[in-house]
Amino acid sequence: MVELPVVNKLTEPVKEEKRRKPSWLRVKLPIGEKYKKVRSLVDEYKLHTICQSGNCPNMGECWGAGTATFMILGNVCTRSCSFCAVKTGRPPEYDVEEPQRVAEAIRLMQVKHAVITSVNRDELKDRGAEIWYQTVKQVKEQSPSTTIETLIPDVKANWEALERMISAGQEVVSHNMETVESLYRKVRPQAKYARSLEQIKRTKEYGKRTKSGIMVGLGETKDEVISIMSDLVENGCDVITIGQYLQPTKHHIAVDEFVHPDTFAFYKEEGLKLGFDFVESGPLVRSSYHAERHL
Repeated sequence: MVELPVVNKLTEPVKEEKRRKPSWLRVKLPIGEKYKKVRSLVDEYKLHTICQSGNCPNMGECWGAGTATFMILGNVCTRSCSFCAVKTGRPPEYDVEEPQRVAEAIRLMQVKHAVITSVNRDELKDRGAEIWYQTVKQVKEQSPSTTIETLIPDVKANWEALERMISAGQEVVSHNMETVESLYRKVRPQAKYARSLEQIKRTKEYGKRTKSGIMVGLGETKDEVISIMSDLVENGCDVITIGQYLQPTKHHIAVDEFVHPDTFAFYKEEGLKLGFDFVESGPLVRSSYHAERHL
């Protein structure tokens, strides 16, 4: 199967970060036997992980602990978000055998809590919902004791596709807002703030434990962060993750600010006051970081 050409997120490079990263943004290097085992299984089963495609700073820690976030439906996205390291372009035909391979790898890894995400597949009528459904179903069949979190994309108000995606038995359904409303055109140009909130609301109404994630350091204010947290609670979101945005390449939007850990602690406190069941807030926090704690 041949991949079609992909394009950069932006047509012109943006200014690279020139400031030295602060000490609280140091990450662990990928080492250890568990890391090697996860890497081997990912390669053997020809799987994609957001850990690799998204240049996640926690890959060493998570893979070293024997966990990974699997990315289905390929590694080419139809969206061109200015923060994301995943390739943008016209995706190839999806692989109908992928659900089986993901499920087998999770069984062999003996994963207790699996996180599964995907690229956006806006060109598909069902947004990839059937592959989502089959993946979760097969993981549950091969590893009945494994709990599952699905980090799903924006379905562009295709609510039938949403229901299919979330009806396979996963315990947590996450959809990331990513940033505050005022930065959507700059950060998520093909998304809509109100539409993402409605997707979370509908997921909650379906009876699922709901989760979302945002990045800070993009130019938002503290009041805007409090506002988006309030909007999420009002629309039925149970769990939120808040982390520092890091510019993956010179072609992506630059960091506006390295947010101090004390501010992350403040956001956690405010989030709990607003009514979230769980708030994971810190410089290196990402959507699936310590995801097992949310259950």
